[in-house]
Amino acid sequence: MTATTLPGIADIHAAAARLSGLIVETPLIESAELNKRFGGRILFKPETLQRTGSFKFRGAYNKLSSLSEDERSQGVVAFSSGNHAQGVAASAAMFGVKAVIAMPADAPAMKIGNVRKMGAEVVPFDRFRDDRMTVVRPYIDRGMVLVPPFDDPAIIAGQGTIGLELIRQARALGVSLDAVVIPCGGGGLSSGISVAVKDASPGTAVWAVEPEHFDDTRRSLAAGARVSNDPGHSSICDAILTAEPGAITFAINRKNLAGAIAVSDMATAQAMRDAMAYLKLVVEPGGCVALAALSSGEIELSGKSVAVVLSGGNVDFGTYAEIMAAA
Repeated sequence: MTATTLPGIADIHAAAARLSGLIVETPLIESAELNKRFGGRILFKPETLQRTGSFKFRGAYNKLSSLSEDERSQGVVAFSSGNHAQGVAASAAMFGVKAVIAMPADAPAMKIGNVRKMGAEVVPFDRFRDDRMTVVRPYIDRGMVLVPPFDDPAIIAGQGTIGLELIRQARALGVSLDAVVIPCGGGGLSSGISVAVKDASPGTAVWAVEPEHFDDTRRSLAAGARVSNDPGHSSICDAILTAEPGAITFAINRKNLAGAIAVSDMATAQAMRDAMAYLKLVVEPGGCVALAALSSGEIELSGKSVAVVLSGGNVDFGTYAEIMAAA
């Protein structure tokens, strides 16, 4: 991986220009109760309020914008557990192009239903047995353009627009951020945000957060090379269960991250309850792991100013009710 293949700050600014007027500039919000609990100033970036209910629209639209009209006319194909699927489906509908999305059969029904409502074709597969690229290969072979979920420069640049916003918003509040904490699956969100944050504020520590047993980025950082997760585990964090970090995302993350933290499902469930109780936000499990990491003791919070990304809010009602009850 050479430095010239990695997206930079200019790519993120270009993505911000393409997305201007199309995305919700989600606010920075805080809770006096959570500030008191953690002993610092915690600013939350709720991408739960974003178009399609997660940050994924940013990268998907930027990717489709980067295609030629001829490429778009062939249609697009993607694989996703739900949030990227919705981002791609929404973006394809805006461009008037066909979209086919391979989705795990056990993905939340809300996510599958939303993708179909946006006009995309859903192809179900078994997330534990089927190879995703094998599922989408026939569509690529017929000329459709693959829109990857994270390991793509245009996708990463789109997600990086969150970093531009939160630095600007924090400064408007007179806050200099000591740390930014970000949910992490394949690493597209953390890598994109880290590029923007490190450009504007090199001293700000950037942390990625993953579910227990799916902490491939954490273990890859320790190993100095990409490693895969062991099979046979499960988690409530369906949106960020990836097998290994992306090649491009890891090249960026290993340079920019202060570290990565693994959190339990119970810690995530308690964080979802805190988001509901103190921020009045419905956050899906994968979208709430960064808040869960604040209780891990691995990030210094006392007297610090920390931004936390809440990356999505697409969770089935029944699942949400069960998690709230358990928490």
